[in-house]
This record gives sequence, structure tokens and C-alpha cells, in this order.
Amino acid sequence: MPADIRPARVSDIDALVAIENAVFVADRISRKSFRHLAGATTAAVLIADAAGRVVGYCVVLFRKGNLAARLYSIAVAPGGGPGQGRALLAAAERVAQGRGCTALRLEVRDDNDRARTLYEKNGYRRIGEVPGYYADGATALRYEKSLVDEDKPALRELRRA
Repeated sequence: MPADIRPARVSDIDALVAIENAVFVADRISRKSFRHLAGATTAAVLIADAAGRVVGYCVVLFRKGNLAARLYSIAVAPGGGPGQGRALLAAAERVAQGRGCTALRLEVRDDNDRARTLYEKNGYRRIGEVPGYYADGATALRYEKSLVDEDKPALRELRRA
């Protein structure tokens, strides 16, 4: 059962760092960075809260004048439960749409099959790659998803602008 998704609070920082350290070997977000991101107007840090336990998070970044948001990071704690990544991804899309963004972009390691499958099953399409993107030299694959409902004329026009 997916957890409740809510904005991160300063009191969640320890749990965010613990998840980061459990999930990633390198390219980790520091405690200082999590604290900064949680209070930044150019970011949204969302957590998956399962009965008072933080089981996952995502960070979405926004740039003034850019209609594409960036999914900077997403992680689910080992044993966090099924469906948490999908729920966090959907929440990231909603928060980006709520800020007027028409697309969500991300980078993912080319060897992270589980994450790539999640993105592709949820409508993301590969738009490029960046060799040597990660600290260990791994290649990043770039993905993007349109957040525009093509059935709504006003949104179609906004996307063309």
C-alpha cells in the first residue's frame, strides 16, 4: 500500500540522509543539501510517509522561466514497500504541473534497469545520454515526460509557446 506523500520537514532530514546512504553508493545528497532543498523556493522535497516512517523521497527542481521541471533524485528505502517509487513519481509530476511546468525531465544511470523500467512504464521517453555523468564514470540516460494533456486546447497552446 502506498504511503502518504507530503512535503518534507526539517525533522525528516535524518531519515532522508539514512535513505540516501542505504540506496546510493556515490553521488549522494548531503545533509546540508537536503536542509537547503527542503527550504528552497526552487525545489520541492516530497516524502513517502508510511505510518510515521519515512520510506522514500523525491526532489524536484524548478528554474525561473523554464517550463520543464527536473526530477533531481528519487529513492525508496530498502523494505519501503511496493508502489512507493510509482507514488513518488506521480507526486513529482503533480507538483511540477502545479507550478505550471509542461514537462518533467530526469537523468538515470544506464545500468539502473529498475528505475528505467519505472520511468518507461510511466510514459517517459529517452531523449539523450551523457557519458561520464556520474562520479564513477557511468553514463546517464536523459528522459522526459510531457505533463500537458493533449486533449485540452489551452494546454496544447501553452506547450507550443
